[in-house]
Amino acid sequence: KRYTRRYRDSGLSAFIKPAARRVGHRLTPERLVEVQGLLDRGREVTQVSQQTGMLVTTLRKAIQAGRLRDQKKTLTPAPADEASTKSERSASDAVTPLGVATERVEERVLASLGALGAATIRMERAEDVVHAGVLCALPALLELGLLRHTHTHFKLPPGYYPPHVIFLVVALLALARVPTPEDLRYEAPGEWGKILGLDRLPEVKTLRSKLALLSADAQQVHHWSSQLAQEWMAAEPEAIGTLYVDGHVRVYHGSLTKLPRRYVARQKLCLRGTTDYWVNSMDGQPFFVITQTADPGLIQVLEDLIVPRLLKEVPGQPTAEQLQANPRLARFTLVFDRAAYSPEFFRRLWALRMAVMTYHKFAGAAWAVDEFVSQTVRLINGEEVPMRLAERGTQLSNNLWVREVRHLDEQGHQTAILTTDYTREMSPLSAAMFARWCQENFFKYMAQHYGLDRLIEYGTEPMVDTTVVVNPAWRKADAAVRRERAVLTRQQAVFGAMQLADHAEVAAYELAKGHQLEVVRLSEHRLADLKKTRKETAHHLTLKELPEADRFTQLKGARKHLVDTIKLMAYRAETALVLLVREKLTRHDDARALVRGILRSAADLHPDLEHKTLTFRLHRLAFQCHDQALQHLCDELTATETTYPGTDLRLVYQLNGATPIPGSQVV
Repeated sequence: KRYTRRYRDSGLSAFIKPAARRVGHRLTPERLVEVQGLLDRGREVTQVSQQTGMLVTTLRKAIQAGRLRDQKKTLTPAPADEASTKSERSASDAVTPLGVATERVEERVLASLGALGAATIRMERAEDVVHAGVLCALPALLELGLLRHTHTHFKLPPGYYPPHVIFLVVALLALARVPTPEDLRYEAPGEWGKILGLDRLPEVKTLRSKLALLSADAQQVHHWSSQLAQEWMAAEPEAIGTLYVDGHVRVYHGSLTKLPRRYVARQKLCLRGTTDYWVNSMDGQPFFVITQTADPGLIQVLEDLIVPRLLKEVPGQPTAEQLQANPRLARFTLVFDRAAYSPEFFRRLWALRMAVMTYHKFAGAAWAVDEFVSQTVRLINGEEVPMRLAERGTQLSNNLWVREVRHLDEQGHQTAILTTDYTREMSPLSAAMFARWCQENFFKYMAQHYGLDRLIEYGTEPMVDTTVVVNPAWRKADAAVRRERAVLTRQQAVFGAMQLADHAEVAAYELAKGHQLEVVRLSEHRLADLKKTRKETAHHLTLKELPEADRFTQLKGARKHLVDTIKLMAYRAETALVLLVREKLTRHDDARALVRGILRSAADLHPDLEHKTLTFRLHRLAFQCHDQALQHLCDELTATETTYPGTDLRLVYQLNGATPIPGSQVV
């Protein structure tokens, strides 16, 4: 009452409703008729609240639920020859009856009853659709096989979203830098619906349930990814002569299971996680990945899992007659780091006629500088750089003769490379070894932009009881040996540093020296005992032989494997666009950043039923050189004559300000 009296003369009393007027008032049928009459006469919601005593929030909830109609908020759909604006779509999406942007009520009701196989893809005219630039990658995604085998390997029960829409959603979200399904809650569902030809994007819960159904058969997911890898290898015969293999640790911070610890080089710590072993081409393009919960090491994974698969899947390998005719010819070359350095392993691979290339783990003394000759080396990106190289034949500890190539840099450091590739020249070999950093850059880029290390599903599953793991007792004994060895090294250093000049008398020096010698001998005895204990402890045990407290399970991986494979296609599609853009850019390093900006940009959608085209009109960029590159990209994408999935509309890409599109209509 005090505030009412204070503001009565200022005109603000109209906005202060006594509590007595608000209590007990409900939207009865009679009140609905009264309120609807006021709204039909053009009254604002606040004015209706003042006249009827109803809360503004009550009225707005009724309008949102469809019980009332606000004439000023109800938007009439744009005519067929006019495109909707972002503002119009935002307002109309907010008042749909079944939630945000759920315009297709009948289809959704039928889908909930199981009477709808899949929603119809209908493209509509729209201006400034957010993230519509991701559709620039659609031709590359389809060419890479995103939807080629979905109906063969995957099935979904009848519902609103068919399988090909789910695959398309995951790929496009990855390209738009939406790394996980949880991030969908920050995206405009109606805008994504215009891109997909539907009313809205699946919500988080729906997308998760669909992915769970698609990945229910883990074996089927692996068959699908393996088939795609074979197709990618067959499409790049010049890139499979040299394959890169390296491990990437995905750190796990959860508490569902105590995964084994492993060393993470980028953090210089031993952390719990899983190890993914990737196989890439020279330019960093990925082929496939193998996940290991209990990591047996790179050599074991290569011999047991990767090499047999490559022997079966890599196309264009020399025939048995060609291998017999040329004893130095190899099937292909595997490049890896020092983690797989083993002369016996090199011999076993060469028995299969597979060449290896790695860094020399025990390079030895430096070579004479006059042995190095300057050569022009062509890198994987096409750049030609001068390098000072030298070569010798080297016999390893198992009497295997290999080629050793060394590179001398400007600081005088020599990088030693070992290889059993006996046919290629020294310059291409050096380029292939130093191109290994493309794979390291791939790991960093995928983790930063595609959320490669993030979990897709929560939960664990049991491991095979015969899985061999490191014995925790042996690990503790080994740690004790390492600690004692460090102590012994320090004590020996103290003993060796003691000098007679540091003591006033010879007797004091001898006493201190003898005392320190006793300390060293005691440490040596402790170290010997610890080594004996470590030797008597089994190094490896099977999972069922571990104590119950040390056993662990593995994270569920089928759904992540499915999503990661789609992300690999998204990365490959992005790289294809980068290669096209580089044809018109002077600074090639700017191409990937430019493509990222294009994929996240807005665009106009213009379907045309008469000509059966779907035109994407992209907005111009900040610089003319970028506009020229974008125009070139549009021309190349249009030339592919790609059809939008689920329709017969041919994709046409244009830059804003190009020739007007002929009469269009809603499809």
